[in-house]
Amino acid sequence: MPMFMDVHENLPDGTTAKDVAQAHQADMAKQREYGVNYMRYWVDEKEQKVFCLVEAPDAETAARVHREAHGLVADRIFEVVEGA
Repeated sequence: MPMFMDVHENLPDGTTAKDVAQAHQADMAKQREYGVNYMRYWVDEKEQKVFCLVEAPDAETAARVHREAHGLVADRIFEVVEGA
């Protein structure tokens, strides 16, 4: 299945790593409905950015899970290939 890295660059002011952890849990509760697997995420609280690694049939389906789970849709989504 294709893998994507999404980037959230315009988070609401004051978003914390705890807030992102809660959003990730909401993604995990919704993802099976669409055949998506949100694998990992990284948070930069200082810059208010989040990066999510996800397996999904396509970028739109990955975005749909975010939209329906919590509304924090990524600003950019890149298809990526894992390296060593």
